[in-house]
Amino acid sequence: MPEGDAVWRTARRLHDALVGQQISLWELRWGDLGVSDRRGRTTIEVVPRGKHILHRLDDGWTLHSHLRMEGRWAVVPPGRLGHRDRADPVVRALVGCAGAVAIGRRLGMLDLVPTARESDLVGHLGPDLLGPDWDADRAVANLLRDLGRPLGAALLDQTNLAGIGTMWCAEICFLERVSPWTPVGALDAGTLGAIAARAHRLLTGSLAHRESVSTGNPRRPLYIYGRPGRPCPRCGTPVAVGEVGEPRARRTLHHCPRCQPLVAPEDPAPRSGTP
Repeated sequence: MPEGDAVWRTARRLHDALVGQQISLWELRWGDLGVSDRRGRTTIEVVPRGKHILHRLDDGWTLHSHLRMEGRWAVVPPGRLGHRDRADPVVRALVGCAGAVAIGRRLGMLDLVPTARESDLVGHLGPDLLGPDWDADRAVANLLRDLGRPLGAALLDQTNLAGIGTMWCAEICFLERVSPWTPVGALDAGTLGAIAARAHRLLTGSLAHRESVSTGNPRRPLYIYGRPGRPCPRCGTPVAVGEVGEPRARRTLHHCPRCQPLVAPEDPAPRSGTP
């Protein structure tokens, strides 16, 4: 599933291509939305909210999309939209103007709602790591709602804080030297605050790059995610893989068994630190 910074970049591309432009192409291949028609309307803005994208129109309606695991939006010049694109069975949306066409493929969610009711779709989300509503204290308070929950599962829960996927979860926990399987209740508020601050800093800093970067070096962008069995960059122990979360929401995470020891509720909280 795309991470919050990837969704932010997608929304920015759509915004830059469509904002202020009158819509001349509108095809939504999604149930009853197929009969909708917003041609002639103008795009006011396209903004991210966590992992959701909100495309706001001047008639008071919003096209909402979520990429889920495989979805993506591409932007192409109108002249490059060919028969193959139109006939592609995975295309779920075509939204175009005089200068660009946005092609939504394999989208996980697509809705058309009054802008005033966007909260019906995104109101459940916690503070957005990349949004104007970011509130670290509120994020920590949300994490503390379930003290027995593994930290990794709590960070992945978008109702606690919005924007973290498995990649950022792995990188954040590695940099903070804490196991994703540590119960939230075993960590004090200061440690959770440092984790939230790290998450905000990493995602914000990653916006300066074309792809997600936690190391500061685009040539080697990540520390441990996607590197199972390879040496930990801090201690040399092979990077391990494990699952976290309830069965219906179970996710796979990378971690270093040595650098990220599991903390029991009676143990002192681990110290935060860089690699």
